[in-house]
Amino acid sequence: MFVAMNRFKIVKGKEQAFEDVWRSRQSRLQERPGFIVFHLLKGPEREDYVLYASHALWETRQHFIDWTHSEHFREAHKNAGQNRDLYLGGPEFEGFDAVLTEANPNYAPTAAA
Repeated sequence: MFVAMNRFKIVKGKEQAFEDVWRSRQSRLQERPGFIVFHLLKGPEREDYVLYASHALWETRQHFIDWTHSEHFREAHKNAGQNRDLYLGGPEFEGFDAVLTEANPNYAPTAAA
């Protein structure tokens, strides 16, 4: 498993606009081989920004790389530069290969999840 994450420092007061950009985009991730799940996470609030992270799980690093070279990737990111006023700096990418996985066999997602 490969975890692809980006961290975003969002200007305070622009959180809703940032979230709306993500909600309205058409990522087409579900059409990509190896894609498992995506989360947009809201983190701690700092003096001048709120931390967010995008978190995507892929079967392998190669599946993720293939997506980054795809037309789907280009389409999903074509308007990224139009919202620079929402950010303090650019996204910070982090990629991780799973070396250990432990699942809860008793976990069942709730409707709210």
